[in-house]
Parts: sequence; C-alpha cells; structure tokens
Amino acid sequence: MNHNIDQNRPIIALTSGDCTGIGPEITAKLLANPALREVARFLVIGDRRVIEQGMKQAGTSFPVAFCATPADADWTSDAVQMIDLGNTDPGKLPIGAISAESGFRTGETLARAIEFAKTGQVDAISFAPLNKRAMFDGGWKFPDEHKMFAKLLGHRGYFSEMNVLHGQWMSRVTSHVSLREALEQINETSIADAITLAHETMQRAGIGSPRIAVAALNPHAGENGLFGREEIDLIGPVVQKMAAAGYDCKGPFPADTIYLKAFAGDYDSVVAMYHDQGQIATKLRGFNQGVTVTAGLDVVFTTPAHGTAYDIVGTGTASPEAFETAIRLAAQLVVSKPAQAAISV
Repeated sequence: MNHNIDQNRPIIALTSGDCTGIGPEITAKLLANPALREVARFLVIGDRRVIEQGMKQAGTSFPVAFCATPADADWTSDAVQMIDLGNTDPGKLPIGAISAESGFRTGETLARAIEFAKTGQVDAISFAPLNKRAMFDGGWKFPDEHKMFAKLLGHRGYFSEMNVLHGQWMSRVTSHVSLREALEQINETSIADAITLAHETMQRAGIGSPRIAVAALNPHAGENGLFGREEIDLIGPVVQKMAAAGYDCKGPFPADTIYLKAFAGDYDSVVAMYHDQGQIATKLRGFNQGVTVTAGLDVVFTTPAHGTAYDIVGTGTASPEAFETAIRLAAQLVVSKPAQAAISV
C-alpha cells in the first residue's frame, strides 16, 4: 500500500447495517479488498463480533486494529481500523429475520458515527443495508433513516434521498409516505425544492450542467387534461419557472417512458413525483448496483439501494458491488465538498 496516498484520502465511517441481514457479509468482502484503500481511509464503527460474523459468512479474513476515537486510528497500518462499540452480540440475534433489538443497535451504531461526523472526525458515512421496520420497532421512531439523520444533525430545510445508477441521478418530490399523503405533498414548493436539490447534488458530484427531466404525475402526463390537470396547472408552470431561473430542466414527461430516455443518455436525472415512480425503473435497471445518497444534509451518507436480503443471509452469495459503489461515491462527494467547519448544534 502507498501510505502517502492513503493519508490524503477522506476518512469514511463504515457501519455494517442490520446484522441479521447481509450487511456483515458484504462489509467483510469489501474490507478484504486492499484496492479500496486507494479510495478512502475506512474506519469501521460497530461491534467486532459482527465483523467476525461477516468474515465467516464471506469466507474471508483480515487483520483488525482497534482504536478509541478516529484520531487514534493508525493509517500507516495494513490492519482495518475499527472502533469497537461492544454493543451488538450477533449470536443472540436471529439471522434472516426482522429484529427490534437488532434495529435498535443498528440505529445506535449509526448515531455514534454521526457524532464523529458532526465534529469533523470523519468525512462521510457509508452504511450497509438496514431494515426500517426493525429500527422503528427498536425505538428509532422515524419512517426512514434519512429523517433520523436529519434529526440527529439538527438539520432544518429540505433534504431527500437520491438513487444513483449507471451515472443517472434519480430523485423524487415525495418519498417514504403513503401514496395518498404523497399526492397531498406535491406542490409548487416541493417540486421546485426537488429540482434544486437534484441540480446542486449533481454539480457537487462533478456534473457541471445537469440535465433534469421532470416526470408527470398522471398517466400519459394527463393526456392534455383528460386524466387530470396537475401537469397543466402545477407541474408544467413550476418546470418553466425553474428553467427560466437557469436550471436545465424539462417536462413534465409521461413516467412510463421518460426513464427509457434518461437511461439512453438524454438526461442526467429524472425527478419523480413519488417514490415508486423512480424506484421501479431503477431497480429493474440494476437492482444490485444502485446507490442511495441522502442529499441536502451537511454530512455525506451513502448506502446500497438494495435491502437486507434476508433470504440469502449466511449463504456467502451476497454481492458487495453496490456497497463498493456507495463508498466510491461518498469519497467523490467528499472531495468535491466545499470546505466547512464542524457542524454546530
């Protein structure tokens, strides 16, 4: 390893997600790959027993060195640097099943990583898949981890998750709410915020002039008002207003065809109106390859877009491809991030 190169790489906190899922296995597979050391300096935060479980599941092993804080990490060592919280005993938790106890420990581990990020001790957080229901049942009363992150960071203002796949940055106006609630949340402000966030996040990732397509809400984009007037009265005027303000955005386009054009290279991003509009398209395109980014927060968060895959836990067949992409993207976003002081809370 070139230690001089390593010292200039960002520090990324890694957590292994829900230990009853494939998180420990894919984390171990990544940490066993020395080539990733050229991307970032990795600091594992969690429980050594979970990492040991992951090694067994992955059929691999590597040296691990333990430290009390990020400042104590020895970046000249070939050993994986880890802060052992001693908070999760995987032997007492059922693999391949939802566990409230595991959900609580997953959230607790992420919260510790966030504390390090808030004080500038780590540059980004990449986490293996977790289970939202398990975390909620375990006491983290949020509909998703993104809202938990915002709360712990004291964030005020708009934020959302984006899915990145094959160079496409898919965003949405509404996310983890019922479809009925989503319809109520689609308005001029939320559409404009989603376009702005997509534009700014892609610029931060190095896309100088992001081309954004905005999806329609109704089938066939409303068929000129025959199936609803939201495109005529709401979405279209907002897109025109944003375009006049300098954003390269167009639409609204029928949701059943715009993703074909985006993946063909006509656009860099599609802003969906609600969660499944975009998720169905991207997961069909590359289920094991997509990455989720929590956009709009002061801390960079990335994770594989797939879930905990309870059906294959313990088989050694889980692919770390999306997690590797998430780590590489986190490093890219950190490098292009404007310099800022530690977050004040």
